[in-house]
This record gives sequence, C-alpha cells and structure tokens, in this order.
Amino acid sequence: MKGPLQGIRIVELAGMGALPYGSLRLADMGAEIVRVERLNDVPADRTPRPHNFWDRGRRSIAVDLKHRRGVEVVLRLAAKADVFLESFRPGVAERLGVGPDVVMQRNPRIVYGRLTGWGQEGPLAAAAGHSLNYEAITGISHAIGPRDGAPVPLLQILGDFAGGGLHLAYGVVCALFEAQRSGRGQVVDAAMVDGVTAIVATFYAMHRMGMHTDRRGTNLFDGGAPFYNIYETADGKYVSIAPIEPQFWALLLEKLGLAAADLPDRNDEAQWPALRERLAAVFRGKTRDEWCATLEGSDACFAPVLNFSEALTHPHNVARGVFLSTGDVPEPLPTPRLSRTPGQPDQSPAYPGADTDAVLGENDFTPEEIESLRTERAIA
Repeated sequence: MKGPLQGIRIVELAGMGALPYGSLRLADMGAEIVRVERLNDVPADRTPRPHNFWDRGRRSIAVDLKHRRGVEVVLRLAAKADVFLESFRPGVAERLGVGPDVVMQRNPRIVYGRLTGWGQEGPLAAAAGHSLNYEAITGISHAIGPRDGAPVPLLQILGDFAGGGLHLAYGVVCALFEAQRSGRGQVVDAAMVDGVTAIVATFYAMHRMGMHTDRRGTNLFDGGAPFYNIYETADGKYVSIAPIEPQFWALLLEKLGLAAADLPDRNDEAQWPALRERLAAVFRGKTRDEWCATLEGSDACFAPVLNFSEALTHPHNVARGVFLSTGDVPEPLPTPRLSRTPGQPDQSPAYPGADTDAVLGENDFTPEEIESLRTERAIA
C-alpha cells in the first residue's frame, strides 16, 4: 500500500513554499499528484537533477497557462482529478480560465484548494506578503522574543507551513471525505492568516483569562518562567527544561543537587528572575553532553537544544527512523505514522516538465495532439 490516499488524483499548479509543502503532505500519504509547471522553468538541457524530497511524490508537466490550448490541457486533467490546487493571488486563476467555477463545471465532484496569505477577500487580499506578515497580524509575532527586546521572526514555520500548507492539506482531506458522501466538490479557502490564528487559539483564550499578558518574556511559555526555559551550558551550547508539573520539578531539582527550600519560590512570579539566574549558574557548570548524561531520558522534562545537523544523529531520532537517507540527502519520514497504510516517500521529478508526454498520454491525449500542442508552445 502506498498510503491512505492511494488512488486520489491531484492537479497542482506550481507555487512557492507553502503550496508544495501542503501537496508534499498529500503525496506522502499516497495521492497521485501532477504538478503543472511554467514553460520557462523547464531547463534547456533537460539534465536530470538530484532527488529533492521537497518535491517527492509528484510528477511534473510544463504548460503555458496563457495559451488557450494550455488552459484546455489543464481543464482536461482536472476533469479526471479529485483535487485541484492553486496558490495565486485572488482573481488570478479566474483570469487565466482555471478558476473554481470553470473547473467545477468540468468536474462537479472536484475539491478545489486555494492557498493565499491574506485570504480571498478583505482589505489586504490583493497585497503581496510573506509568512512573517501573516504571522504578524495575528498577535503571535508580538508574543515571541526576549523580555526587553523586539519580536523575532519564526522561520516561516507558522505562516507558510503550519498555517498555510498543512491547513490546506487538512481542508482538502476534510472536503474529500465529505465528497464521498455527497458526490459534490467544494472550494477550500486556506488563508495563512486564518491558519495561524487557529494555531494560536489557546493563547487567545489564555490572554482573555488573564493567564498570558502582552509583555514578552514574562509568561509561562515565552521564556518568562524559569522552569520552562533554555539555558546555556559550559561549552556554549544549550539545553531545554520544561518540568511544569510539581513532581517533575522535584525530580529535576534532585538531579541538579538542589533543594527547593534553598531556592526562590517558583510559584511567585516576582521571584522568577532570581530563580532563573540560579538555574543559569547551575547549567553553566557542565557541558551539554554532561547534562544529557544526567538528565536525558528521565521525567525531568529535559532535552538538548540541537542544530539541524545534530538532529540527524540524535539516538532517539535514529531509533525511530525520523530521517530517511536518500543518497547523501537525509529527508524526513512521512508522518503521521499509520499502522496499516503508512505513507511512503516517492521520487521527485527528474526536472520541471519531465513527465509531460507520459501524463498527457495517460489522460487520453493522442500523440498527434501532444505534438500539435508542443508545436504551438502550449506545452513543453
């Protein structure tokens, strides 16, 4: 089995960042995805490129969506697909002739996934932006950073990937499930700003309840609490501790050789800075590896802070097979793990447009049609 989505056919109009991340999640679970690339992205020499897990599990065709026959190619593919994905600004797909009304007229059962930053409507809908901008207006950017410093960027994690691509994939699967019962498709409007807002819903609630303030670096989960924090070690590396529960805190102190009675009261927020200084002094007394030998694997809620290279070889990640080795390039295992129909990584396209003839042939385009389309530069 290739995964729970085996047999689901998806047409993906090539986009940046968040869209290929969302389609990767679907491809890893067995969906059959054809990515429609631009003609200009096809390399002149057609030289195969190294495997790229970012693109794995998809085949690639190249089509000119500004050519009327190129548009017809995409619509014919959509007529046989279960899902159609695009990440243009609002209105662009409609102007190209591949908007939801046209696509769903060809295929009423199709799920039409739209991924944008700001959404399909609203005063910012037509504006350019990136992950940091979509995170910024939700409140989450303001909440993350040092106590007396500025907010910090978040590596595109919340906006592009979690709030964007992952939410799109989730919405698509929900709509596919409903379509099996109703026989009707629908449009999935996945906006990154909506997705980020959903992710931080708990903190909106905590803020309203007075459990999280607007002052950065003073709260339970933002570096304010000394028992939910990161500390530097003797070798200039870092470790994390998170013993929120009293029994875990007691175990940590035991392993550190500290007595609660000799420390500032952790339940008194006014004493948090003093407690943090005491803990910082203790952790600076040993190297990161020495602390791992003392604390890792216990209920002290401890883990070393690793860089990307170190994460590849951490014993826990190795034991679980978190990273796969494809040639010289480690890549993450498809997740989550299903017991009976687990996701399976697949190959990436040899180059943009490499599968044009094969895909069109499988979708009832005759050799003469393919040659005619190529002559008119409607396809690669």
